[in-house]
Amino acid sequence: MITGGARGCGLAFAQGLAEAGADIVILDLIDPAPEFHEISTTFSVKTWYFKVDVSSVASLEEAFSSFLRETDGALDICVACAGTNRNVSFTETDEATFDKLNAVNVKGVFFTAQLAAKAMVANKTTKGSIILVASIAAFRAVRGQMSSAYCGTKGAVLSMCPPIAVELAQHGIRVNSISPGYVRTEMTGMYHPLS
Repeated sequence: MITGGARGCGLAFAQGLAEAGADIVILDLIDPAPEFHEISTTFSVKTWYFKVDVSSVASLEEAFSSFLRETDGALDICVACAGTNRNVSFTETDEATFDKLNAVNVKGVFFTAQLAAKAMVANKTTKGSIILVASIAAFRAVRGQMSSAYCGTKGAVLSMCPPIAVELAQHGIRVNSISPGYVRTEMTGMYHPLS
């Protein structure tokens, strides 16, 4: 399962996991890129897509319930990748922008991981892996982009990972975070056009 898997890094994670033989479900607010629809035939795996707003726990719960019904509770890998950014200066960042970034990048990651953990614990026959996608922006400013609030959200993702990992270790669930560097995607292209 990959949140934010309709495009960009999330889609690349989905393709990589499919290449390794995993069936793929993506949860995203936008319709998947054409490459998603090629995954099942290219790698001979099953794929599902659920339209989800990760900033809404109710939306996440509905998608998890639907997916788990279709797969008899089989979830062993979850990548909490959905994220958003706004190119706004520190002094011009308003409350609505700040709240939106935290709702997607922090709340969305936290409750995605929580729901995945509950599903993995309930399915006692498998151990699981949860990957929280942070960013190099948790460690340093993003050159050429005004993203102070975004950097803070990714720092929160890093901070939540160790205590979640400690709690879930008793269930055989690994929890790790990764911090990708700058990746040219549709979202980052809005700030740094390809031309």
